[in-house]
Amino acid sequence: MKVILKENVKDLGKTGDVVNVSDGYARNFLIPRGLVIEASNKNVKTLEHEKRLIAKKVEREKEKAQLQADRIAGMTITVFRKVGEQEKLFGSVTTKDVETALSEQNIEMDRKNIILEEPIKSLGEFPVKVKLHREISVEITVIVKAEE
Repeated sequence: MKVILKENVKDLGKTGDVVNVSDGYARNFLIPRGLVIEASNKNVKTLEHEKRLIAKKVEREKEKAQLQADRIAGMTITVFRKVGEQEKLFGSVTTKDVETALSEQNIEMDRKNIILEEPIKSLGEFPVKVKLHREISVEITVIVKAEE
């Protein structure tokens, strides 16, 4: 029996795959658990339509991310921190601080997309990677200066 997987099934395939399984396995295990639907002409056409819609949505998201990447690529932001002796920072600069600095420049960014290897704990210039899409990432420069 040909079936379309609605979920990933171990040793069978991924969501959206059309696979051939034994009739008993499909009727007694897969269909009652809602893991598959029968691969009728109507269901296959519906699946292909949904795949096209998802592909269009992914393409729109990628274009939007590319526009934002062009806008912020090479951008420099400045963060001011109190410093103590030997120019050591009180605290550190984290992704939350970078997110705040970006929002001050009218750029909305989720801090989960800002990639810092480790929090910044000294004064200076630091490259910070921003991931906008799974295929698109840009680098911005964060300058940490002493607060007057």
